[in-house]
Amino acid sequence: MDQRVFPVSRTDAEWRAMLTPDQYAVMRGHGTERPGSCALLHEKRAGAFSCVGCGQTLFVATRKFESGTGWPSFDTPVEGAIEESVDHSHGMVRTEVHCSQCGSHLGHVFPDGPPPTGLRYCINGIALEFEPA
Repeated sequence: MDQRVFPVSRTDAEWRAMLTPDQYAVMRGHGTERPGSCALLHEKRAGAFSCVGCGQTLFVATRKFESGTGWPSFDTPVEGAIEESVDHSHGMVRTEVHCSQCGSHLGHVFPDGPPPTGLRYCINGIALEFEPA
């Protein structure tokens, strides 16, 4: 986990107390949920997706698209809500994305999304809360 201090900071014990074991494994342990396992995968209502760890709005529903990957996908995050880092795990180089407020691991961004951005933010739905409009 990134060792820098984020605006929303908690001890490991506090994270473990507030997150489910699966959320903790993904958000604090850089894990990945099983594809197709998230209830938010097929969410199509107007609204916004926020970080389970701190409540920051990360994506608006109008930027969500069906990628066929098994994870919620977005082409654009809310400005300033996402930070990136290089991920060398699993024998490959990827761009990890995490919440700019609490540092929680969210997923990865890939350059194979739809126009106009060409980006696909592939996000673990377990790290998201949906807020209907």
